Amino acid sequence: MAEKYTYLLVDFFCIIFPFLFSFHPRLMFFKNWKAFIWPCLLTATFFLVWDGIFTHWGVWSFNPKYVVGIYFWGMPIEEFLFFICIPYACVFSYHCFKVLFRFQRFQTFTRVFYAVLAVVLLGIALTHLPQLYTSVTFILCAAFLFYLVWRNEPLMATFFFCYLFILVPFILSNGVLTGSFFDRTVVMYNDAHNLGIRILTIPIEDTFYGMLMLMLNVWGYERNLKRAQ
Repeated sequence: MAEKYTYLLVDFFCIIFPFLFSFHPRLMFFKNWKAFIWPCLLTATFFLVWDGIFTHWGVWSFNPKYVVGIYFWGMPIEEFLFFICIPYACVFSYHCFKVLFRFQRFQTFTRVFYAVLAVVLLGIALTHLPQLYTSVTFILCAAFLFYLVWRNEPLMATFFFCYLFILVPFILSNGVLTGSFFDRTVVMYNDAHNLGIRILTIPIEDTFYGMLMLMLNVWGYERNLKRAQ
């Protein structure tokens, strides 16, 4: 019976340590919760609509053996929690990088990198339009990258190094969900809608799906911080 808590435990372990360290006297992230919550909820709403449509269309599905069995719009409750737990962990990590390091000298490098990445993603998307996970994810991610480059958003450099850092926990958590480490696959992907390229068992598209979700959260978080100044 414990296997039905697989996805729920992934959500829990993704957020528990960032949450506890939010009260560290040098970090004090809890003071910025107000700046985090609305971007998180708005981004979660957008991604849940996207998720629900793709679930309905069979782009991916959820194994009922590894979720607690509470569903909304055809998706398990754990999927809703995912869009709170993962952004919280990421924005907390971004906050730590801002407090502990100074990456602004890399702004020009990251701006060029994002521009090149956006062009590559758009090119792949336009040549794989029938593969919905690939085309939709890459087009949306490329569009937001172009926006960040055009605005020369200050968050770009810090987010770049933060995202490199969180790729390790990303692979661990997504690896559990897609069956890399245990004989249980929580999220099942229809390979007709992706490139078929995997990091362990994780579709390469997940990397940019996650990047877009986290960039939107960080961007909204930064905008709220500026408004509060």
